[in-house]
Amino acid sequence: MAVTGNGPRAGSGPLAGVRVVELAGIGPGPFAAMLLADLGADVVRVDRPGGGGLAIDPAHDVTNRNKRSVLVDLKSAGGPALVLDLVERADVLIEGFRPGVAERLGVGPADCHARNPRLVYGRMTGWGQEGPLAHTAGHDIAYIAVTGALGMIGAPDGPPAVPANLVGDYAGGSLYLVIGVLAALHHARTPGGRGQVVDAAIVDGTAHLTAMIHGMVAAGGWQDRRGANLLDGGCPFYGTYETSDGLYMAVGALEQQFYDTFVDLLGIGEQAPARKDLARWGELRESVAARFKSRTRAEWTAVFEGTDACVAPVLSLREAPHHPHLAARSTFTDFGGITQPAPAPRFSATPAALTGGPALPGADTASVAADWDVPGLTAKGGDV
Repeated sequence: MAVTGNGPRAGSGPLAGVRVVELAGIGPGPFAAMLLADLGADVVRVDRPGGGGLAIDPAHDVTNRNKRSVLVDLKSAGGPALVLDLVERADVLIEGFRPGVAERLGVGPADCHARNPRLVYGRMTGWGQEGPLAHTAGHDIAYIAVTGALGMIGAPDGPPAVPANLVGDYAGGSLYLVIGVLAALHHARTPGGRGQVVDAAIVDGTAHLTAMIHGMVAAGGWQDRRGANLLDGGCPFYGTYETSDGLYMAVGALEQQFYDTFVDLLGIGEQAPARKDLARWGELRESVAARFKSRTRAEWTAVFEGTDACVAPVLSLREAPHHPHLAARSTFTDFGGITQPAPAPRFSATPAALTGGPALPGADTASVAADWDVPGLTAKGGDV
């Protein structure tokens, strides 16, 4: 399939040949579609006239990279029919409306499966398609709050710390939608397989992320409160410490051999209390904190660099691309004047690639109309 115009090139990545229709939204839905596009899928984003609700210049919205965009007004008389024409030629559809909205617009699962029984219909919501809160508005912070995830994060004597929108929207939402879509796509392509609906709720995915912690609670190895456990900052050799220049180092020296290297390089090997003596964890934390405050972040980075102490500098978003390891791996890339994470993970036979910048609303109408054989998209520039 040839791609014309300014959109991304086709044929790159393990999902080359897979066609995805994304009904425009914000947050986890677009990020999930970006992941599929990064892996080579031909993702067509159906944007609404007038734009969406994200207050960012579309030219800088990297969650729409590697995609193409068409403009369709789903509330117009001919809008749903155009989307169904795309659906007939697609493998996957992703939408993030509140429950029932897609059905009212005429592009719900029943409408789509009537045109394409093998379609994987991916639904991205916070609360899910059913339950007492299903029709209620919400954002990442509320979803991770009720799952117990937010309550685990932060100091014991302060409020829970907000982890941006990474834990709910993207980890508990986008990643689980992509896992579900790929599993359902595999099933649809097996003998006797068929399309189905993937209900990806952020509350479900985020709760699933806490599986190990629930096991530890049941085993008596995790206290159900902040800052009192091995992995939540309660442990003095798993946390962050301020340096003399007001920056921070991150320590994760959990295993004995790593801890031994850590305290030796920190210079407290002879004075540090036994790591397993929980009664002296406060004393150990004070010793570690005092040592880190004696030098700058750059100085401590040089001390621990390349060792098995499991210590690393806490970098800002702008600093991260320049870290020597990340730079050597090209973990970040510059594309279209924007520094951004490169596609992940990596594949030996079908490497993924960044081939197109953020899709501008409606910019690819002509190429999609030709490639997908949906000439109706070009009527009125696709704004129907």
